[in-house]
Amino acid sequence: MVHLTIDIGGKPGKDCRGFCSYCYFKHAKDVPPFGCKYCMPFKKGCDYCTRGVKEEYTGFYSLEEVADHFLADLQMVTGDITKITISGGGDPSCYPEFTSLIGILGSLNVPLHIGYTSGKGFDDPGIADFLIENHLTEVSFTVFASDPVLREKYMHDPTPDASLSIIERLAAHIDVYAALVILPDVNDGEVLWNTLAWLEKIGVKGVILMRFANRENQGLILDNAPVIENQRVHTVTEFRELVSDAAARFPALRLSATPLYDPAFDSPFAIRNEPDILAHLPKITGRVSVITSSIAAPYLTEILAKCGAPEGMVVPVDKEIACLITIDDLKKLDASALEETVIIPGRAFVHDPEAESVLGRMVIRGPETLSADGETSMGMDLTGVLTMELEGFTALIQLINQYGRK
Repeated sequence: MVHLTIDIGGKPGKDCRGFCSYCYFKHAKDVPPFGCKYCMPFKKGCDYCTRGVKEEYTGFYSLEEVADHFLADLQMVTGDITKITISGGGDPSCYPEFTSLIGILGSLNVPLHIGYTSGKGFDDPGIADFLIENHLTEVSFTVFASDPVLREKYMHDPTPDASLSIIERLAAHIDVYAALVILPDVNDGEVLWNTLAWLEKIGVKGVILMRFANRENQGLILDNAPVIENQRVHTVTEFRELVSDAAARFPALRLSATPLYDPAFDSPFAIRNEPDILAHLPKITGRVSVITSSIAAPYLTEILAKCGAPEGMVVPVDKEIACLITIDDLKKLDASALEETVIIPGRAFVHDPEAESVLGRMVIRGPETLSADGETSMGMDLTGVLTMELEGFTALIQLINQYGRK
């Protein structure tokens, strides 16, 4: 099985008919490199944490450039191609040569996926039939609301009725995953229930609810908070309750959310509910400080305690998303209260030598992930989620025991 990804380039806000009101990249500044796991020890900053995290393309690639990259990837393929995904920093629906690209890829008779689109570049509902005819089998489509007035106002979609019609036509034939960024007092409440009822009616494959972020500690690390002035944000508890309510009202919908949670599995960190699986985790014999996010901390504390972790091993920072932890979060910690070895999230945006200098401790990177967030678990079953968590926590505990104080 071979899965190829086609990168069409494009810049958020520029190559998508303008920022949506709530876009994460809105107001993003040209911040210095954060540092990350890919950086060399002697240099803070690499392509990923300097450019990639900001999706800093100069613009869309030409069709010729896209084709050249695709042909180069094809030459490396040894098996049958089972899926081709189209993605980029810009919105595929706004790609100037979109129909030509789809026509070329469609001639390969391989299932096509569009990793994300707002649909703002689609003005003709007939594009849905064109996509189906060219073997599009899956798309993640931002909806926001089934009310075209709200969609036009907050997504700045010039043709909202056409976009909603395209979603409906696609959902009747292929797997459509609808994404809704939830703005309190805008598209929650009755608006949300009406939108979910419509999505259920047209037959979408799944719905992902995304909590709006408006502050730095919620993940706006590009010096771009607030995205919307004076916009209220759901607390983590409020959002989880909203997700629970939505799942109860629409049981026929496969619904999950980020940063919390997936009602189908009670994930992330579903392993906490599985004593038989927890029994297979190694026992903790070392003492370290495990740095994590404010959302993940209670779950990690519960799970590691069942494996013998001493009180205080898990240390939360103010940042709500672990993989968006930066050096500023570590600077706020009381380093004197930390163990001599500190484990940070594997994907944290931190340069390891700088972290060791700030904390005065040995710094070890933990596993890439300990669980599946709602966007990932949407396409998984419970066995897959629990397997991921078992592997992640096993790797974490092995690091604790290897580098921890006895």
